Amino acid sequence: MPEMQLGSHTLRSHGVKVAKLLHKYDWLILLLLAAVDVTLNLIEPFHRFVGKEMMTDLKYPFQKDTIPFWAVPIYAVLLPVAIFLVYYICRKDVYDLHHAILGLFYSVLITLVITDAIKDAVGRPRPNFFWRCFPNGIGVGLGFLAWYLSGKIKVFDRRGHSAKLCIVILPLLCAALVGISHVDDYWHHWQDVFAGGLIG
Repeated sequence: MPEMQLGSHTLRSHGVKVAKLLHKYDWLILLLLAAVDVTLNLIEPFHRFVGKEMMTDLKYPFQKDTIPFWAVPIYAVLLPVAIFLVYYICRKDVYDLHHAILGLFYSVLITLVITDAIKDAVGRPRPNFFWRCFPNGIGVGLGFLAWYLSGKIKVFDRRGHSAKLCIVILPLLCAALVGISHVDDYWHHWQDVFAGGLIG
């Protein structure tokens, strides 16, 4: 692996070198993961038998999402990328920007592949199944953001700054609240959200 030099490395001066030359295979694997996820969304999932005794857990009322589906990419991808860009503007480190974005995309796509594969294999109906005829990993972007922030602000530097810890916990709290809202709105079983949290 080539030695990285610290200093001012901007998108203009080093952007193409970082993305094309040093990490082209990382981006190709990322595209492969995206293709796998698209394929998982196109294949027919397992159709679980729903017996009469199971309907008790599947007759929760149909409710609108507290946090709409269209907001997921905003808080899971765009918000972390915006924070990465702010850090880039301050530090002019294209390596950090590239690795942060690549890491975020890997986190999101690996989680999507795992959760979509599990959904296809298990075929568990949602809690409001009866009214609108599985793991939920939507908090992965916020989880990655928490790890990114903890490294950048050196939250574990043994200096005891609890404010740093609060900054790192904030994205995790937001992800937990999104998961809780999906349980409260009867869109997911609590076990699915819990499993998604572990995966994410």
